[in-house]
Amino acid sequence: MTMSRRIHKTIVYIILISASVLFVLPIIWMLSTSLKGDVGIFELPPKWIPETFQWDNFHKAVTSFPFLRYTFNTVLITVLSVVGGVFSSSFVAYSFAKLKWPGRDIWFIVMITTMMLPPQITMIPLFIFYKQLGWIDTYIPLIAPYFFGSAFYIFLIRQFYMSIPKELNEAAKLDGASEFYIWSRIYVPLSKAAMATCAIFIFMFAWNDFLGPLIYLTDPDSFTLSLGLRSFQQQFGTRWNVMMAASLIVMLPTLILFFSFQKYFIEGAAVTGIKG
Repeated sequence: MTMSRRIHKTIVYIILISASVLFVLPIIWMLSTSLKGDVGIFELPPKWIPETFQWDNFHKAVTSFPFLRYTFNTVLITVLSVVGGVFSSSFVAYSFAKLKWPGRDIWFIVMITTMMLPPQITMIPLFIFYKQLGWIDTYIPLIAPYFFGSAFYIFLIRQFYMSIPKELNEAAKLDGASEFYIWSRIYVPLSKAAMATCAIFIFMFAWNDFLGPLIYLTDPDSFTLSLGLRSFQQQFGTRWNVMMAASLIVMLPTLILFFSFQKYFIEGAAVTGIKG
């Protein structure tokens, strides 16, 4: 390895490490604050490692509001959203990528243009529609849309399906396989990385969704963690240590999921062409 290449590699590593520290720093600060007492939060200069770890802050965070109930509600909504979103988007993506039907390309363009539509535009019409169906104060408005696919996830999986040789379809059809069999037994197993990427995105959005539950849920027993955290903030907003502890607990499943499936996420991002 030449000297210029070593210098270039070292500079790249320094930039990447510096960027990583900048991204991780807020989480470290949240953890540090959550372990401090009421007095040590505003100390100058700030101490990253408190002298005494106040683990009781986490106990206060989970006992100050119905944490287990809200967690169950959030898990239920998130799991159903992930299952419905991944498989419906994959099913529709297969039709756009491998099936030939009249107006396919035109309808694909129409679907893509819906990604440019701000959600604020459809918020009121959807609320009126769900109210007429009697779905308000239920989880259906939060889950049902995922079972009809999403333009972004359909586009993502379609990009992967387009890279699969058409000869695979032709060989399967010669053996008498139906389109549904080809999709479920061939394309779904081959697209695990792309589907895992979509699952992570859907999980993060459904788990952290605040606006949807705020609009459609009125019964406190049916609230999600996002709404519970907001009510907790109104009650303990001035106690930053307890607030940070509650925020970390709510954020923890997302972090665990991402780092557990980071390999599949990166692989799926590479094969589907996600940039940025």
